[in-house]
Amino acid sequence: MNLFRKKSIENILKAAETEHHGSLAKHLGVKDLTAFGIAAIIGAGIFSTIGKASADGGPGVIFLFIFIALACSFAAFAYAEFASAVPVSGSAYTYSYVAFGELFAWIIGWALIMEYVIGNVTVAISWSDYFTTLVSNVSGYEVNEWLRMDYFTAKKSYADAYVLLTGGQTLDMIKANPDTAYLIEGFYAYGSAPSIGSMKLIFDAPALVINVLITILVYRGIKESRNASNIMVLIKLAIVLLVIFVGAFYVDTKNWHPFFPNGVKGLLSGISSVFFAYIGFDAISTTAEECKNPQRDLPRGILYSILICTILYVIIALVITGMVNYSELKVADPLAFVFEKIKDLQWLAGIIAVSAVVAMASVMLVFQLGQPRIWLAMSRDGLLPKAFGRIHPKFKTPGFSTIITGVMVALPIFFVDINMVTDICSAGTLFAFILVCGGVLKMRATQKDYNPKFKAPYINAKFIMPALLILSGVLWYVFDKDTMLYYFKWESIHAFMTKMPLYMFFIGFVVLSYLSFKHNFSLIPALGLICCFYMLSQLGYKNWLYFICWLIIGLAIYFAYGYKNSKLNIENKN
Repeated sequence: MNLFRKKSIENILKAAETEHHGSLAKHLGVKDLTAFGIAAIIGAGIFSTIGKASADGGPGVIFLFIFIALACSFAAFAYAEFASAVPVSGSAYTYSYVAFGELFAWIIGWALIMEYVIGNVTVAISWSDYFTTLVSNVSGYEVNEWLRMDYFTAKKSYADAYVLLTGGQTLDMIKANPDTAYLIEGFYAYGSAPSIGSMKLIFDAPALVINVLITILVYRGIKESRNASNIMVLIKLAIVLLVIFVGAFYVDTKNWHPFFPNGVKGLLSGISSVFFAYIGFDAISTTAEECKNPQRDLPRGILYSILICTILYVIIALVITGMVNYSELKVADPLAFVFEKIKDLQWLAGIIAVSAVVAMASVMLVFQLGQPRIWLAMSRDGLLPKAFGRIHPKFKTPGFSTIITGVMVALPIFFVDINMVTDICSAGTLFAFILVCGGVLKMRATQKDYNPKFKAPYINAKFIMPALLILSGVLWYVFDKDTMLYYFKWESIHAFMTKMPLYMFFIGFVVLSYLSFKHNFSLIPALGLICCFYMLSQLGYKNWLYFICWLIIGLAIYFAYGYKNSKLNIENKN
């Protein structure tokens, strides 16, 4: 059983040109790709998670944005290099097929479902929250509670509130308590929802509607999707620049002191929130077959979008932490919040709410573009049924895969709480980044004929990576000695499990340092790999377990269908 059979770049390019399913329409240039990247990146991060990260890290959160931007940029160089070498749909799935073989390709293709499909569930629910708030503020109409949340959250909130009510509290008391106020919406939703038999009818209607609309747009064509994305990007960039320009006049530099109020620990606690703000740039690489000049434009589009978004994130973070004290920013809508607090600027809060709705929709658009093209590539290789690879004869899009993506996003909206999936989505994305960076290192070290048109600048990591390993250990001991010593103590199985992700990180760091010394690895992809591995180690062991369970399900599907129907397997038998 050969689970690591590989596809050559030459064969992949040839198959994409001669594939009998049809070809995708080529409409994208570097401006369109950059816009897609901005559309994917500027969304939930700048309108939501930046608040929590700023509350934890203070004004110094800008350094966390810069660090994660650098880590993503290292990974982006690897994506750009592979995209120029293998300019076909498939992104990290195809790159892993070339570098590591079929089994790893399947694993990463399965993991990317967590980024694109589950990520879009998160964005759809966030979009619904902003949209219903906007409707309420503009028209005064309140969307019924049972039409704006998931069933299980409503049921649990109702049960918890009922216990408090039978214990002698009133609804006003529950609402007034910050620790229980969140139960009220679910209590009303479950109590007022219509029933079908014994089942309450509760679902997030706005999230479902936006998912259907985005799916229809993506199904209609890449040109239509490009035009819609460009318009939405222009709108939200205009709003972001307006916020920066107006807010700068109300910055009080006293709010920047202390700059690191909660120290390094507080700063690093925002890693998950800030990283989620950068998810999506890799979706650009899935559109390779729809680019006019992918070898030239894909690398530029990926890197330009990260650079532009990082500059905007840093400036926005400085503005909002300068306008109000960082401790007040742990809210769901930080941009609107800071402008509502200043009487002269309350008019801008409504504009921000509108731009948030536009921003979330553009993120959904790019994610909804990415997943069908991954499935298209997997279908071409025989790992998924042929239906997933069909190109619509009129619209020149992977029509069936687009519809299935829409359905897979729609179903969890009925029962998934947004807080459940954010970190799991980040885990799948980071895993993809690690494999792509590792793939570049492997290709450069083992494939003499590997010569992409775009190549990340080469800096020898032979001595730098071991030096960074030693330096990181020294700095950890100097700045957080107690935590470091804690990791060398045995307490219990549970404590060991909580420490396991960081153990795995340092084992990986040691291995990478050794291989860098032995094979003269290139520094940029090596840094991308280790930075992404570190962020993965900060997501907590439970997210690792959820991710492993997801991979086990994927492997079961691979061995039940993919391995037997793989084109490489069939060719080898013949």
